[in-house]
Amino acid sequence: METTIVKVPDMFGDMVFNDTAMKEKLPMDVYLKLKETIDYGVALDATVADVVADAMMDWAMEKGATHFSHWFQPMTGITAEKHDSFITPVGDGKIIMHLSGKELIKGEADASSFPSGGLRATFEARGYTAWDPTAYAFVKDHTLYIPTIFCSYSGEVLDKKTPLLRSVELVNKEAVRLLHILGKTDVTHVTTTVGPEQEYFLVDRAVSYKRKDLLFTGRTLFGAKPPKGQELEDHYYGAIKPRITAFMNDLNEELWKLGVLAKTEHNEVAPAQHELAPIFTTTNMAADHNQMTMEVLKDVARKHDLSCLLHEKPFAGVNGSGKHNNWSMSTNTGENLLSPGKKPEENIQFLLFLTAIIKAVDEYQDLLRVSVATAGNDNRLGGHEAPPAIVSMFLGDDLEEILNCYETGTEYVPMARQRMETGVAAVPSFRKDTSDRNRTSPFAFTGNKFEFRMLGSASSISDTNVVMNTIAADAIGWIADQLEGAEDVEAKAKEIIREIATKHKRIIFNGNNYSDEWVQEAERRGLLNLTNTADAIPHLVDEKNIALFTRHGIYTAEEIHSRCEILLDNYCKVLHIEASTMLEMSMKEIIPAVNAYLKEVSSTIASMKAAVPGMVCFAQEDMLQKIAALSGDLYKNTESLQAAVMNTDKHEENIEDRAQYYKNNVLTGMHELRAVADELELLVAEDYWPFPTYGDLLFKI
Repeated sequence: METTIVKVPDMFGDMVFNDTAMKEKLPMDVYLKLKETIDYGVALDATVADVVADAMMDWAMEKGATHFSHWFQPMTGITAEKHDSFITPVGDGKIIMHLSGKELIKGEADASSFPSGGLRATFEARGYTAWDPTAYAFVKDHTLYIPTIFCSYSGEVLDKKTPLLRSVELVNKEAVRLLHILGKTDVTHVTTTVGPEQEYFLVDRAVSYKRKDLLFTGRTLFGAKPPKGQELEDHYYGAIKPRITAFMNDLNEELWKLGVLAKTEHNEVAPAQHELAPIFTTTNMAADHNQMTMEVLKDVARKHDLSCLLHEKPFAGVNGSGKHNNWSMSTNTGENLLSPGKKPEENIQFLLFLTAIIKAVDEYQDLLRVSVATAGNDNRLGGHEAPPAIVSMFLGDDLEEILNCYETGTEYVPMARQRMETGVAAVPSFRKDTSDRNRTSPFAFTGNKFEFRMLGSASSISDTNVVMNTIAADAIGWIADQLEGAEDVEAKAKEIIREIATKHKRIIFNGNNYSDEWVQEAERRGLLNLTNTADAIPHLVDEKNIALFTRHGIYTAEEIHSRCEILLDNYCKVLHIEASTMLEMSMKEIIPAVNAYLKEVSSTIASMKAAVPGMVCFAQEDMLQKIAALSGDLYKNTESLQAAVMNTDKHEENIEDRAQYYKNNVLTGMHELRAVADELELLVAEDYWPFPTYGDLLFKI
């Protein structure tokens, strides 16, 4: 059998209407206008739309496309698409293939059928999708996908991309302003960059389909701990199984064709858990690419008879899945604004941007927590496998000491750069970094970027990056305001660095974020500890947060309130689906299975005593009593959860009250029911248990 050689450079971006394709297909004047829009956000001349549409369609048809779709990101967390063919009738029963500039620029979707948080009534149906020329179109499954924004007939923002694009423009405005004050007048554009690491689980598809909880909720609602989990720490970076290797090979090829910079792949900590990390790119492109990645992960998994689980905590007791958001800022001149340089203590520009982020995170820690708040992520955060719900920053010993010196007015003594000696003569020595890394920190500086680790694996990265961009731009703008008109810019800059280092140092913590001591220390410092979504989301509509978003034109006050309602409503609906699934599994599967096993044990005892009168069946009788007692608890807890679910109707009027009810009553009932069922799983014979166990799911691939 011949081995096919994959030529990645030839394959990469082949299905994307990227710069190469645009140069080839577009007249040079049109290309230059479109390029200016992509690179610098310059408004696109509508007259070029017909030319672009025609070229885009010709290119797409060469790739096998017959349809086009306005591809958008509504507030569901996933993408949406409606496909139209290129077919256009010309009379006499004949057709041509055509895509007009009007069709490229504007589409229409039912705005009442997507979450709007009250912005749209049921009868107010009209919504528009509008082409986003700053993102590349692509072909997948014989369809040309055109990235778009989504808004209502009256202009309300109904998607995640529009505020993201606004926040990107805001960072550009404020960062360029600050750089010009600092003398960098050659900088004309600043963009934020993101590299989102994607964690996921792979399980056998046929096995996963035997569990209603995985089918309906994406996580296991029942499941006893298997004999082996991740205790041996042998899965992380371990050898990849052949079946998974085949999956990853196909995954990479599909992503590369779509222009996704898939770079790193490896086994994660938990059995059956893996990670894919891309090379960073612009925030807008990264958001699109991550949505593609999640879709392609599921598509390729199905082709390999696997199920890809993107839930933050599909299995209790083992590592959950996050999506580390690596964020930075770069100029059009090629400079990373978060790069410390060789002497960070003397790099005023770097320290200003660094302290801007410190100020932003401290002042808006609640918004960062809100940006990752979901029912699924609540199961992961604080589980000693992910950051706690407390937002803090890790800078490393070196940078923290520099800021301490600014605060105290003492001279900074650079840390000695050491070389790492392995003690093995054949292995070359190398230079050590000045600081270690901290995997427990939610918001960690990692050399030339910040890694925000609280984001859940199933979430869109847009919400988090809207917050990060907006709060960073707000702080950068504040610094620029202080520096404008200063007689001595450098002296004023040092004063600002000192002020921020003093006022906001509470947010910096380089220690173990998993420890109980940190929880107590964080409370002493006055940091928020919003442990669950029901408590976190209402902070979105705090006065200061509404003021932030409206001041910068990211959202209107009405749009913020609508998003608060959508997020809380989603939280309630997720828990309702999970609780309903648990009830069905308990009543239709677990209780009948336990009863059948009780009957089997009872029959065994009766048979033994009939065969040998007076026989002592201590073990069997003790087991019977244990299972019978737990069976009673199982039934009682099932009834209790059912009552809690039925009572949710009494909390329909106020969304915050409803969310609190689900947290305090429904979720508690789910935990109580699961505890009993999981104990029973360890006692009931395997042949009687009604669905695959953790052992079946995690190890049988």
